[in-house]
Parts: sequence; structure tokens; C-alpha cells
Amino acid sequence: MDLFKDKTDLLNKEVDNGNELFPIFLKLQNFQTLLVGGGNVGLEKLSAMLVNSPQAKITIVADRFLDEVKTLVNQYPAVNIIERRFEDKDLDGAELVILATDNKELHHYIRTLAKAKGILVNVADTPDLCDFYLGSIVKKGNLKIAISTNGKSPTVAKRIKEVLNEGIPEEINDTLDQINKLRETLTGDFANKIKVLNQATASLVNEKQKEPAISAKALSWLIWSTVLVFTAVIFYVIWQQEPAFREYVETINPTFYWFLAAGFIFAMIDGAIGMSYGVTSTTFSLSMGIPPASASMAVHISEILSNGIAGWMHFKMGNVNKKLFKLLVIPGIIGAVTGAYILSSLEHYSHYTKPLISLYTLILGIVILRKAIIINKKKVKATKKITNIKPLGFFGGFIDAVGGGGWGSIVLSSLIAGGRNARYSLGTVKLSRFFIALMSSLTFVTMLNGLQWYAVAGLVIGSAIASPIAAKVSNRISAKTIMVSVGIIVIAVSIRSIIKFLMAF
Repeated sequence: MDLFKDKTDLLNKEVDNGNELFPIFLKLQNFQTLLVGGGNVGLEKLSAMLVNSPQAKITIVADRFLDEVKTLVNQYPAVNIIERRFEDKDLDGAELVILATDNKELHHYIRTLAKAKGILVNVADTPDLCDFYLGSIVKKGNLKIAISTNGKSPTVAKRIKEVLNEGIPEEINDTLDQINKLRETLTGDFANKIKVLNQATASLVNEKQKEPAISAKALSWLIWSTVLVFTAVIFYVIWQQEPAFREYVETINPTFYWFLAAGFIFAMIDGAIGMSYGVTSTTFSLSMGIPPASASMAVHISEILSNGIAGWMHFKMGNVNKKLFKLLVIPGIIGAVTGAYILSSLEHYSHYTKPLISLYTLILGIVILRKAIIINKKKVKATKKITNIKPLGFFGGFIDAVGGGGWGSIVLSSLIAGGRNARYSLGTVKLSRFFIALMSSLTFVTMLNGLQWYAVAGLVIGSAIASPIAAKVSNRISAKTIMVSVGIIVIAVSIRSIIKFLMAF
């Protein structure tokens, strides 16, 4: 059999002594682990164990503890804290020992005692004293990959972990579940089972290689044909409703150039920090006297083409989680159409709705400013994935249509904060955004009598011009600086609109 032949060939090869570690996966809940140290290193070791083995039985001994350690321990009943200096009796009953203090003499002393008792020891940042290492770990559902550099470079191990986390799709866990169900149905001898499983996994790989090409082609056709049809509809509506448009060659509304410049600048900002196009465009439109519904319509129309292209590219590169996309797009469309319908119905009361939208953009401006302030601070990753996807999609679509933006700020931020993979979340949100913008724009176009064509055309053309160069320029500008500037400008303009409304009474 090929399987055993491969193993025999491997054993017969000349042994490479570069890394002689033998990898194993322990059920930590079946061991009593002693962790000595309650500082930053101790917190890192404790977090690594509990993320992978939440039921691990761990006793931590230290004369002082970080508050973060105590907070973490409170979430795990199988973990105990002893707040005092290490004593020899602490090794009684221990089966694994992890040393994470800044006292090297204490490490040598404890290791000597532990070895005399036959206990395995890991010593932080001291490979020569370690019986085992705590390597970087990639976890995707039931799939777990441990990475070791033989203690040479934990930093390299972490970088490899990042690459694998990005490269392995979230759907791999579904594949494992399906293969497990198939395995449970197999009968016959071991060789036959291996043969069937090899055929099944080869089929899955082939399907995975073929499916994106076909699906991407179909999706590409759908997006581009939709864009063309939608452009034709918009052109027809503008032609029928705006006499000035028919005289466009001779006379152009001067305001068009303001929106042209605004669309270019806001698209550049969006390319640099990955957000804020909607809120900045809406804030600018309101400041230019555009009613809320018309402002939101202009923003969404200008986003259709850019999000369609971005979404298609993400899909083609495999950055879209299909299951997540299905959960987001339908509720998102319903929420967006509902929000667009309500806002369009209140267009005659724009003098009342405008300050409310300004209040919304004020809040988003504060959110952007806050993100800029904490952008370099260490973030705490969520341990559980967000599951309420459909309500999130509806709420994000509704608020996005009413406020002229916020789909990315609300949905993408919530998905990433809720433990979702950033790369797949971004690709999925971008693709779903195309359909959200499309349906909300169609609702606005059919509901509103007058179309602010100069605002629409300016934003569309300006953002289109900026798209090819936004990425290059963004690498030379500090994202934090841009976010601070955008946050301050949005807050200032929003406050100005609110004050102007209040002074009218």
C-alpha cells in the first residue's frame, strides 16, 4: 500500500538532526499543571493553555498577580491561584510544570526538584532547560496545527501562524465534519477504508479547485450585467427628470465639481483606512444642502461600482465565506430597503430628519476618532464567534440606508470583534455591500421625485478616479493621522449642522 510505502521510505531516509522534537497533543484536563509566575509571561502561557484546553486543571503560584490574570482565572473554575512564593510542596501531585518568572535562579532550583520527581518542565525563554515547548498554534474548529522552531525563534513561529490563519479557510471545519460522517459509515478492512477516504479527500480538493473559477465567472457576469442595467436605468431617470442634464454639454452645475473633488478625497481616505467613505460623503452632502434621502441615495449609487469590483476580486481570491455571505446579504437587503423607504417617505420633512442624520454622523465621527486613538493598543481577541449574523445584517443595512453609511463600521467591526477572521470578514462584507448599495439605491430612485444628479455624478466619477491610486498613496500616509483628521472633520461639520438647526428655532 502507498501509505505504508511512504512511511517506510521516510524512515529509510537519512535523518535530519535540525529539529528532533516529537510533536504530541495533550489532553490537559487529564493532567495537573503547575504554573509558577503571575506576570506578563505567566499570563501569556496561561492564555495559550486555556484557549486550547478550557477544561485544563492548572494551579498558579506567585507572590503577585496581574489583574488580567485574576480576571482570566475567574472564567475557568478548574484554575486555582495561590498568592505566595513558591514552596517545595507545590510540586506534590503536579504532572507538568511551567516556569514563567523573571528569577532564573528559582527556575534552576524548581527544575532540579521537578526532574528528581520525574515531572516534565517548560521554562520560559530558556530552551536548554525545557523538556517541552509551548509552540504557536493555529486553530480552525477541529483542525489544530502546532508550529515549532526548535526554540530558535518564537517570533518566526508567530509569523507562520499568521500566514496559516489567513490561508486556511473557515470552512475547513465543515470539511472535517463531512469526512468524519463518511468515515463512520465505512466498513471493511483498514486498507479499504484508507482507499475510500483518499478518494473522498481528493474529490474535495478537485471540487475546491474548480468551483471558484466557475462561480467567480458567474458572479462576475452577474455583477457587471447588473451594473450596466442599473447604469442604464439611472441614465434614463436622470434624462427624464432633469432637463439640465440634457444640456450637460453646454452647462454644468458648478456644485458638480465640489462633489467630484469630494468623491476623490473620500475614496482616497477609504482606500487608506478601509472605512469612512459613507459617513464622510453623507456629512459633506448634508453640509452642501442636500436632503438626507438624496444624500444617502447619492452615496449608495456611487458605491455600487466600487463595491462590485472589490467584492468580485475578494471572491475570486477566495476571501469570501459563502455561509456568512448568505446569512448577511438577505437580512441586509431587507434592512437597507426598509431604511431607504422610510427615509424617502420623510423627504418632505428633511428639515427635521437632517439634524437626526447629523447626530448619527456625529456618533460615527466619535467612533472613528476613538478607533484612531486605540489603533496601536493591544486588542483582546474574542474567544467565541458572533452568531447573531442575521440581526446584525438587518440592523447594519437599515442604519446604512438611513444614515448614508455605516455598513462597514457596524457589520465589519462587529464580525472581527466577535472572533471572525478579519480577511474573510472583509471580503464577505465588501461583496454583500454591493447588493446592499444596489437595492437601497433602487429604492431611493423609485421613491424620490428629484435626483441630485450633480452630487451622484461627482461622487461616482471622483471615487472611480481615486480607486486605482488609493492603495499606493495609502502606504505613504499614516492611517492614524487620517482617522484623527476624518473624525475631527466629521464631528465638526455634524455639530455645525445641529447648531444651525437649533438656532432656527
